Amino acid sequence: MIFLAALGLATALQYWLTGRHQAHVMQHRHRVPDAFAGRISLAAHQKAADYTVARGHLDNVDLVIGGVVLLGWTLGGGLQWLDTALRETGFGPVGTGTAVLVGAFVIVAMLDLPLGIYRAFVVEQRFGFNRMTVPLFVSDTIKKGALLVVFGAPLAAVIVWLMTTWQDLWWFYTWLVWTGFMIFLIWLYPAVIAPLFNRFTPLENDALQQRIQNLLKRTGFRSRGIYVMDGSRRSGHGNAYFTGVGANKRIVFFDTLANQLEPGELEAVLAHELGHFRHGHVRKRLLVTALTSFAGLALLGWLAQQQWFYAGLGIQTPAPHIALLLFILVVPVFSVFLQPLAAWWSRAHEYEADNFAAGQASAADLIGALIKLYTENAATVTPDPLYSAFHDSHPPAALRIANLAARA
Repeated sequence: MIFLAALGLATALQYWLTGRHQAHVMQHRHRVPDAFAGRISLAAHQKAADYTVARGHLDNVDLVIGGVVLLGWTLGGGLQWLDTALRETGFGPVGTGTAVLVGAFVIVAMLDLPLGIYRAFVVEQRFGFNRMTVPLFVSDTIKKGALLVVFGAPLAAVIVWLMTTWQDLWWFYTWLVWTGFMIFLIWLYPAVIAPLFNRFTPLENDALQQRIQNLLKRTGFRSRGIYVMDGSRRSGHGNAYFTGVGANKRIVFFDTLANQLEPGELEAVLAHELGHFRHGHVRKRLLVTALTSFAGLALLGWLAQQQWFYAGLGIQTPAPHIALLLFILVVPVFSVFLQPLAAWWSRAHEYEADNFAAGQASAADLIGALIKLYTENAATVTPDPLYSAFHDSHPPAALRIANLAARA
C-alpha cells in the first residue's frame, strides 16, 4: 500500500508539474521577455515554446507507460515469472541471479526502444534537431547492449556472489565494489567508451590557441586535452561538458557549439567548465553518490531480510538478486520527492562555475554564448518556476543571465 500510494502520488505530481510547465510556457509564447529582447527573435522564442510542449507530451506518455511497466514487474508478477523461468536452467544461485539481473535490464531497454525511436525520428525530426540515421540508431543500440553485457554481467555476478556468500555484510562489500566500479567507469569513459560512439578531435583554432593557453595557465588546469565531438552526426543540439578524473580529465565541445561561437565566447564557456574543476564539483558529486549508495545499500541489507518486502511487491520466492532488482525498480518512485534538493545543489554548482568564468574571462561573452545555446537548442527562457525547481539542473535562463550581467 505504501508503494502504491507513493507511485500514485509521484506520477500525479510529475504529470501535474509538466502540465503546469506547458501552460506557463504557452502563456509567455507570444512575447520575448524583456531580458532577451533583441537577442532572441520571436520566431525562435515560439519554436522553443512549441518544442517544450511537444517534449512535455512525450514525457507524460513515458511517465504513464513507466508506471504501468513498473506495476507489471512487481505486483503483476513479471519479476517472479522471470526468476522462475531462469531457475529452471540449473545455472546455480550466482548464475541464475546474474541472468535475472542482466535479463531484466535487457527487457527494460527493449521496452524503452519504441519511445526512443519516436522521440528521435518524430519529435526531434519535427523541430529540425534529428541527424540520426536508421543504421546509426541500430549501431548505437547494439553497442549499448554490448556494453551492458560486457560491464554489467561481471558486476552483477560479483554482487550476487557477495549477496549469497556474505549474508550479513554483503551490502558493505557491495558498496566497496560499486564505488570502485563507478570511479573506474568515470575514468574509463572519456578515453575508451565515448570514442565508441563519437569522434573526438583536438580543438584547432588559431584565434583560440593563445587565449586557451593563457586561461589554462591561470587556472592551473591539466588534462588530456580539449576536444571537439562530432555531435552533429546525431543531433543539432549543442553543448559542452567536463568529464573524467585523474589524468583522463577532458573538456569537450560539441562541434555544433564550436561552429556557432566566437573565440571569446568559446573561451568563456571553457572557463565555465574549468570552474567545475576548480570548485571540485566532480569530486563532490562522487562523494555524495558514494554516501547515498552506502545508505541505500545498508537499507537494502535490512529489507532483503524482511518477508513483507517481497510479498508486498509481488514476489513469492525471495532471493538476494530479486531484492536488489526490487530496490532498483522501486527507489526512483520515492526519490522523486528529493529532486528539488538535487536540482538546487546542481544549480548552485552552475552559479559557482559561472562566477568563476566571469572572473577568468568575459562575463558578456558567456552571456552571448548562453543565449546562442538557448536559441540553437530551442530551450525555453520562460520555464515554470516550480517545474524548474524539480527538473532543471541549471538555473533558469533569466536568473543566470542576470547573475552574469551583474558581474559584467
